[in-house]
Amino acid sequence: MTPGPNLQELIDTIRQDADSDDELAQLATAATEINELTATSDAALGYFVDRARAAGKSWLEISAVLGVSKQAAHKRFAVSWTTRPAFDRYTGRTRRAVEAAPRIAAASNHNYVGTEHLLLGFFTEPACLAVKLLAAAGITEEALGQAITAVVPPGANPVEGEPPLTPRASHVLQGAVAEALELGHNYIGTEHILLAFYRDSGGVAAKVLRELGLTDEAARTAVVDALAT
Repeated sequence: MTPGPNLQELIDTIRQDADSDDELAQLATAATEINELTATSDAALGYFVDRARAAGKSWLEISAVLGVSKQAAHKRFAVSWTTRPAFDRYTGRTRRAVEAAPRIAAASNHNYVGTEHLLLGFFTEPACLAVKLLAAAGITEEALGQAITAVVPPGANPVEGEPPLTPRASHVLQGAVAEALELGHNYIGTEHILLAFYRDSGGVAAKVLRELGLTDEAARTAVVDALAT
């Protein structure tokens, strides 16, 4: 394993990035860069916890490896991690698409935000990469809407307030961070959320995407090719 920077190297880097001899300017730079390092470290650790859970490992096994209690591991990664997506790393289009999901859910009288609502949220940002990739695969908003309605019909009663994310939708947003890390990106785009849908084969989004012909492999290939151009 390549060793990380030692304390003096980190201090030197912060001073160089601050580009100022002012102590407050250096402190501000240090706070920003340390926070970014911490967030990235947490995201990386969360990625491997997510993989362990997907492989069927129990919270007891995971907590033993991390050297914490089962309750602490569960609280950090099953609750805190999934319910606080890294919105500060979302692109503007991604943030707006995710923020549209509760409105889409409420319009269908659904008192929750599921993976299907996150998927439909992409179309509120027609210039986003996910929509372009869906279009290239021959998948339109209308086709998706019909496929989703066939699985999840509109509710009967109007929804009051903003509906919350389901555990599956939260897991997708968590997975988007992991997808970005795996691709070496320091931002979260709609393409990362698109790939994260496939992490839960039982989610409505993954089901309808496969039903409409966009498989996990095809989606990943399309994302990688699009980002390489």
